[in-house]
Amino acid sequence: PTTGQTFRDTHRRSTPTTSMLTIAGNAILGQHFGTQTSEFHLPVPIQECTKAGGCTSKATTVTIDSNWRWTHETGTTKNCYTGNVWDPQFCPNNDPATCTSNCAVDGVDEKTWKETYGVVGDSKGGLNMSFVTNGTYSRNVGGRTYLMDTEDTYMKFKLLNKEFTFDVDVSNMPCGLNGAVYFVEMDADGG
Repeated sequence: PTTGQTFRDTHRRSTPTTSMLTIAGNAILGQHFGTQTSEFHLPVPIQECTKAGGCTSKATTVTIDSNWRWTHETGTTKNCYTGNVWDPQFCPNNDPATCTSNCAVDGVDEKTWKETYGVVGDSKGGLNMSFVTNGTYSRNVGGRTYLMDTEDTYMKFKLLNKEFTFDVDVSNMPCGLNGAVYFVEMDADGG
């Protein structure tokens, strides 16, 4: 029998939102892990189905792209990146090696998912993403999340002769926005 994977994601909000789950990954080679905020992966279960055995739920989670995370000097709370500019004190000439040596990328805790990034899970296992979120210290626009297989590895999909389904409620999505899922080939550990 053919094995299929089903990822059911239902979006229902009364405010304009964008519903997007990006399944991809970026490697941060040699990057320091921040210690200011503990990492929390938001639960988003999926179902794996077979013709013979029906569907079973799998407890998966999502993490947010490093581009949306707080980057600060290692061991302090001084920002390495403010607005759209790398701080030359920590990243002279925007040199990647120096930046990774001087800066840390911090975790995202459960509270920050909603208050900073506008990302929340719902009671049906869905994921709701606001396109614009006005947080305490920032205004966040957009976001990319990645489906995790384990605490440390991204979900790998082998879709040959399999079905993948994904539901997006676009009834409250403003004109010009995209609610989509993307696949990028990568190593499970991000490379």
